[in-house]
Amino acid sequence: MSRRPSMEPLDVEEQIREARERLGTVGRLWPFVIAAGVLLWLASGIYMVQPAEVAVIRTFGQETGRSGPGLYYRLPAPIQLVDTVNVEQIRRAEIGFRTQDGKMVRVPAEALMLTRDENIVDAQLIVQYRVKDPSQYLFRLRDPQEALAASTEVALRSAVGRAPIDEILTTGRSQVQGMTRIFLQALLDTYESGLQVTDVKLQVADPPEQVKDAFQEVVRAREDRERLMNEARAYREDILPKARGQAQETLRGAEAYKEQRTLEAQGDVSRFVAVLREYKKSKDVTRDRLHLEAIERILSRSNNIVLDGQGASGVMPFLPLRDGAAIPPQAAAAQAATQSAPRPAPAQPSASTVPLAPSKPGVSATPAAQSRR
Repeated sequence: MSRRPSMEPLDVEEQIREARERLGTVGRLWPFVIAAGVLLWLASGIYMVQPAEVAVIRTFGQETGRSGPGLYYRLPAPIQLVDTVNVEQIRRAEIGFRTQDGKMVRVPAEALMLTRDENIVDAQLIVQYRVKDPSQYLFRLRDPQEALAASTEVALRSAVGRAPIDEILTTGRSQVQGMTRIFLQALLDTYESGLQVTDVKLQVADPPEQVKDAFQEVVRAREDRERLMNEARAYREDILPKARGQAQETLRGAEAYKEQRTLEAQGDVSRFVAVLREYKKSKDVTRDRLHLEAIERILSRSNNIVLDGQGASGVMPFLPLRDGAAIPPQAAAAQAATQSAPRPAPAQPSASTVPLAPSKPGVSATPAAQSRR
């Protein structure tokens, strides 16, 4: 529109005509603008649920459905709204301390607690949890994390207040954790928080700084006692099986010896009975055989030579010499003189000989002859 000189009068009709032209152009574009807006509004109802998430659909503020992972469509806002919650993520809450820039900052208002024996203990706890019910998690509590922290502190104080300080510092830590977890889950279920506790870890359970050293000495003494008791139990478990094994070995050996002696005795009885039968059949022959067998057993262990009276005169004297040693002249002369001298008449056997007199006529005096019989 051209600018008119200030002295010329304004043309009202022309201005009205120009305004009508502009309104007509805009009026023709309004349907397209409205249609584009409606399409964008309808397209805003497309939403996607990620893995491990659950979507809660609200229609005019009231829950009307849920959907799992995937691509879905809902009526655009404000008709329907969608809230997604990760139900598999493990979350964490800290009681008694806070982690700031990688450092643990102690919170005394939460950490200091009173035990059953009225001692003060500094306890710090970590709670791990996840969402088990998205609807309760979204709509039952205003701030679920704050409610969880307060409930955990209550549960921990209750568990610590039921145990003496010695147990909390030494052997009762696991019991305190278990009691805290049970009580905390009961409180969360009562509040309908939709949270599930997966783990409770007692990070620190120490006495106050003023008496910490004395308590540490007590703890070390208790640990030494437990160590010695465990060593004694280990020694007992090692020595008792060995003793039982040795006892069983002795019993088995005694039983084996018993069986052996029983079998030997039975064999002796059987042998004696057999000899008795033969003795009853022929007493003289059996008596002579037993006599000769006894002499044979005895003489087999003896170094003496047994000769009868007739053969003793023809025996050459035996001179024991070492292998390769020469005979002295005196010994050689004495040996020659002995051989050339006349032999004396048969005399009684010397002490080194054992004559055998037959017990019955017709029995030879030598064991060899008896054995041939």
